[in-house]
This record gives sequence, C-alpha cells and structure tokens, in this order.
Amino acid sequence: MKPVKICIVVAALSGLLAAQAALAGHARYEKARVIDVRPIYEVVRVPSRERECWTEEIETRRPRHDDGARTVVGAIIGGVVGHQIAKGSDRFERRAATAAGAIIGGAVGRDLAGRERGGWREERHCRVTERYREEERHAGYQVTYRYHGQTYTTELDHDPGRFLRVRVDVRPAE
Repeated sequence: MKPVKICIVVAALSGLLAAQAALAGHARYEKARVIDVRPIYEVVRVPSRERECWTEEIETRRPRHDDGARTVVGAIIGGVVGHQIAKGSDRFERRAATAAGAIIGGAVGRDLAGRERGGWREERHCRVTERYREEERHAGYQVTYRYHGQTYTTELDHDPGRFLRVRVDVRPAE
C-alpha cells in the first residue's frame, strides 16, 4: 500500500473515532470511596394456610318409640313368671297371677322401649384458615460514597466493599 493511501485510511479512522467520542461523550471509570453501607429491609405480608382441629363431645340420644314388640314380650314373660309363681294354687289364682304378671311385664317392656338411651361420643372437626404474618426481607443496600469531595447515595443489590466503580461521563452542556 502506498503511503498516501495509508494516511487517508488513518485519517478516516481517526475521524470516525472522534465522531463516536463526541456522540458518546468522554466516559471513563474510576473508583469512589464507600463511606457507609446500610442494609435495606422491607416488610412483606406472607400468607400461610393453617389447619385447626378440635374435638367436641356430643350427647347422643335414641328417639322414643314403642313399636309394641317390647310390650308384648314383657307381657309374655310377665305372664309366664306369674303363672309359675301361682303353680300350686287353684285355677282362679293361677289365672289372676298370670294376668297380673302379664300386665306388670307389659308395663316394664313398654317403659324400657320408651326410655331415652344415650351417651356421649367425641366428634372431630377441622377447618383450614388463611393467616398472614409479617416478615422482614432484605431488599438491597443503601450505599453512600465520596467522589472528588462530593457525597452521593445510591441503592444497590449488593455490598460493594470499600470502593465503588463509578462511570464519569463528560459532555458539553448546551
């Protein structure tokens, strides 16, 4: 390549670099001394589902009802017992004892059928509730630094250490 062509290429490249520097300004990176770092915390509400369970004692009762079966069975048993008690007596006394036994046995059977029978049983209940608890979470750092006698503050997601890399960009003010 001839020296004239080399000079033209170098001049063109220099012009291109100068134009780029003029558009972008003159940026460079330097170090600034960190003078304070404070963690930043934010309070957030965190939902959680909790299951609560408890046991209740419940009284149980059978409904009153007399379908007649217990009365009849009671009357038969009572009649047999009355008849056996009066076995050695005359016919009239045996009949009277049988009838009395049947009446008493029927009454006892009816009363047993009509009594409420009950007790207690335990029943377990559960429900799920959504509760919120507040929690502190780390959100970053507030960094105070000094560059050329001026103090600046910024927020970062990390602790920069003793020095912070800063971009210095000089542009003409128009």
